[in-house]
Amino acid sequence: MHKPLPVGVDNFEKLVTRGYYFIDKTLFIQELLDKKTDVNLFTRPRRFGKTLNMSMLQYFFEDARDYEGKKQDHGYLFDGLKIMNTGEEYLSHMGKYPVINLTLKGAKQPDFKLAYTMLVRQIANEFLRHKYILESKRLVDIKEKYLRIMQEKAEPAEYVDALQFLSRCLEQYYDKKTIILIDEYDVPLENAYMRGFYQQMLDFIRSLFESALKTNSSLEFAVITGCLRISKESIFTGMNNLNVISILNKQYSEYFGFTDEEVQRLCGDYELPHKFEVFKNWYNGYLFGNTKVYNPWSVILLMYDLCEDENTYPMAYWANTSSNSIVRKLIDMADQNAKKEIEALLRGETIKKPIHEDITYEEVYQSMDNLWNFMFFTGYFRKVRDWMDDYDRYWMELCIPNREVRYIFNTKILTWFDEYVKTFDRSKLISGLLRLDEETFQSELTKALWGTISFYDQYESFYHGFLAGMLAGIEEYLVKSNREAGEGRSDLSIVPMYNFGPAYVLEFKIAGEITQLDEKADEALKQIEEKGYAKELAADGFEKVHRYGIAFCGKRCVVKLQKAD
Repeated sequence: MHKPLPVGVDNFEKLVTRGYYFIDKTLFIQELLDKKTDVNLFTRPRRFGKTLNMSMLQYFFEDARDYEGKKQDHGYLFDGLKIMNTGEEYLSHMGKYPVINLTLKGAKQPDFKLAYTMLVRQIANEFLRHKYILESKRLVDIKEKYLRIMQEKAEPAEYVDALQFLSRCLEQYYDKKTIILIDEYDVPLENAYMRGFYQQMLDFIRSLFESALKTNSSLEFAVITGCLRISKESIFTGMNNLNVISILNKQYSEYFGFTDEEVQRLCGDYELPHKFEVFKNWYNGYLFGNTKVYNPWSVILLMYDLCEDENTYPMAYWANTSSNSIVRKLIDMADQNAKKEIEALLRGETIKKPIHEDITYEEVYQSMDNLWNFMFFTGYFRKVRDWMDDYDRYWMELCIPNREVRYIFNTKILTWFDEYVKTFDRSKLISGLLRLDEETFQSELTKALWGTISFYDQYESFYHGFLAGMLAGIEEYLVKSNREAGEGRSDLSIVPMYNFGPAYVLEFKIAGEITQLDEKADEALKQIEEKGYAKELAADGFEKVHRYGIAFCGKRCVVKLQKAD
């Protein structure tokens, strides 16, 4: 029997005690102790193991007590793990510190009042977890304030410095400074920006962090995790003790996500070594520092499915967990240059962009460069190479990292494309076609093409589907896509539904170069004639059958008309 796979398990104790499969990341603790930094901010994409690592830190460092103050021994959780072989220098820190562990995930709410309430509740729960300290005679004077915060009855000002207050109480009880862990610190900020109460949330989070992390003499060290580095000027004001470890840094690079070796071992442990290349193609491709990294969430989920059915196809498991609204925002904001870049990425090519980490959520959508940056740091692109230009700007060549992310792009873009076709004013295009005004038809068709992202435009089938969508639903006409019907007929035919008025035959060709457009449009008309497409409609009772030969090259087209005799 294989060990159960930890799908969605982010509590370290639960993972170990219930016998889940575990990839050992405990040397993260050793490196953290070696660096001796006061405040560490780790930014990684969603679902890359941040919460599990924070839980691991809590169980290692905490001098844990139950509600009555009885000491809890968690050392057994680390038996047989790598950290146990590092020596007394590191193991002497095990179970020696008071720990505050706060997650801000719950603040993803529709308005500030509810988001603030959830943050207050998370803080209150942490006070409740340490309620045993109130039995100490040292803390008699602060009991009333402690209970107000724990019971969610305190004033807003008391919650602003609640973490500092709790760490001071813990230091008095333990005679040890406190370790503070804050998980997903930027979730409330991203949500608040999208919901329209960013400044209120920013003010609260800034004040909370300043009191807990900047002016806190009871702090041993702090670890913060999030998806994006928010500029110091907006939230970490004046925090000179902040060490930011992003995906660009070589330090700690192997502790978030799975490495090649770890995924190979996983495949071997579950007797599926022949599936390793599938994992590699779909979920590898990230680069943290110099370490190649797999998306751990998707790796675990695919292995879970493969254990049930070895023939299971890989899926984009990450699609429903990450901030994919930013892909839509990228497309909405994209000008013609950006659309060309998106098309290039989807063809497997690269783009070059200036990279900077210090932005705010308010700034993310103010420019395309900021949005590209946001998408890079949140896992949508991988660094191919980087360099500094003559003006000391940092540049990076980017690509889509793997098939999973490419699938997300494809599906999101295709969904957007369907919406675009529905909203585009097709009246002039349809009128030009029916009234035999080839110039208007060509002009409107070109305009529609420039509004799309046609990363499959080297294929005739793309234009076939595009024009079929644009012409669908013409009042009192039937538009038939003969190619989709598998018939040896023209690409599209348009016939009146209630009479035998004029009918239309459309044939498409792809030109390799713009200079070949006229020639290819003529070739399409010639094919209509040689294959007898118009004669077939005439045989169905339509006396007049007009022919359109249309040639495409990228977002350019030429329309040529041959009227019925």
